[in-house]
Amino acid sequence: MPYTTEDGGLLNNFAKEPKVYTAEPPNTTEKRNYILGGVAAVVLLSGLIFVAFSVSSVG
Repeated sequence: MPYTTEDGGLLNNFAKEPKVYTAEPPNTTEKRNYILGGVAAVVLLSGLIFVAFSVSSVG
């Protein structure tokens, strides 16, 4: 554990810093999965809005 001692004799215990790494851009499979997930989310949201308007008394 990395301890430091202050002038008054107090010990400070610092947490270990995590390793830093650079993010890699998504490959073609990941891009396809992002697109399919986005399409599924749009379809689900559109369906929910359609059902909400269908059962409401508005319109």
